[in-house]
Amino acid sequence: MPFIPHTEEETRQMLEAIGVKHIDQLFDEIPDELINEKLDYVPPAMGEAAIRQLAKKQAASDRSYINFIGAGAYEHHIPAAVWQVATRGEFYSAYTPYQAEASQGTLQLLYEYQTMMASLTGMDVSNASLYEGASALAEAVLMAVRAQRKKQRILMPETVHPAYRETTETIVKNQGITLSPIAYSAESGCIDLNSFTDELTEDVAAVVIPQPNYFGALEDVDGLVDLAHKNGCLVIAVVNPLSLAVLKAPGDWGETGADIVVGEGQPLGIPLSSGGPYFGFMCCSQKLVRQMPGRLIGRTVDADGKQGFTLTLQAREQHIRRSKATSNICTNQGLMVTAATLYMSLMGPAGMAQAAQASHTNTRKLIEKLTAIDGVEIKFNSAIFHECVLRIDAPMDDLLRAMAAQGIIAGKALAADFSDLQNCLLVCATELRTEEEMDEYVLQLERIVS
Repeated sequence: MPFIPHTEEETRQMLEAIGVKHIDQLFDEIPDELINEKLDYVPPAMGEAAIRQLAKKQAASDRSYINFIGAGAYEHHIPAAVWQVATRGEFYSAYTPYQAEASQGTLQLLYEYQTMMASLTGMDVSNASLYEGASALAEAVLMAVRAQRKKQRILMPETVHPAYRETTETIVKNQGITLSPIAYSAESGCIDLNSFTDELTEDVAAVVIPQPNYFGALEDVDGLVDLAHKNGCLVIAVVNPLSLAVLKAPGDWGETGADIVVGEGQPLGIPLSSGGPYFGFMCCSQKLVRQMPGRLIGRTVDADGKQGFTLTLQAREQHIRRSKATSNICTNQGLMVTAATLYMSLMGPAGMAQAAQASHTNTRKLIEKLTAIDGVEIKFNSAIFHECVLRIDAPMDDLLRAMAAQGIIAGKALAADFSDLQNCLLVCATELRTEEEMDEYVLQLERIVS
């Protein structure tokens, strides 16, 4: 997209029109101590040709690695048509419209996206996406507290992604909301039932249940949901959307299903891209729809009987209500949602199930190969989807460095986030990993460990 800067004369005319002498005056409400005028880490301005040369040099320095890391962001096959269509000008430059009549094409795509996500999760309603998975969980917590009114405590299992827990804590801690941690079983790597039951008191607004959890393990979602609902709590499910092609939908968990479903949409046709942009999704039951942040797109007919799409519900009131708004962080990732909609359309239920099953098969195959090495063992005994925690008799930092030198990203070390998981590695193998790549991983790891 072209960059069209204002000339100095145009800038002067605009400032003159509003009675301001300098642009800095527009920001005079910011305290001086918060303004850092000396940005040593920002290099001097460069010309276009020099910038191109710098970009080429940095791109050439990137290496191509065989990737066995997941931990919330996954390398899956993306059909070429997904981004060929998503980057068409009609989609590429469009943002979710505030005015319902602004773009019928964008509205129809979002309507189709909502339909697919509601079907995938087994829920009644989906919004038109959120910023990313971690803030989607924070939004779900705020939503649950609003729905439960006086209850201000949330049960947050330690098997939820550490970044999701940290993000949620940052967003809700100053709003009088308490996140109570729930321990995991040292044997299974799943939510410890005794800890869960002990914390399930009358002041709990909602419980968070990940599936699969951060360790790749499958939680007893049916039993946990029923326990939560019997205690009058809402259930917030945090799920990997691709796994739902083969696992039970959250809407079918237990006797009555989850109440809110959130997660990271990156596995649905979004490349890793050094960490983003991605998008968060949120679905819920009909009874909670008025508490849902973001936007809902509906289908209707006009006076002539022609089909049309319109903005049915918009809870994004921060431009009016500010602190009293339903949400202040419900930014929509329109382009990413476009890609996800195309991905789900092209893959279909059968294609997504095939990708999920192949990922599970490859991870099981990789684990079997790795645990044949002396000093490598499975840490937890639970069933998994496509990630698994291994304990390895070797200094983890040195091991990862040595594997990277061989062109292999071996996994995610867990000790920094879990003090009891020293020398533990979270590994993942999606449908893209080949037998040859797995054998190379085994060969290099055995050489390093032995």
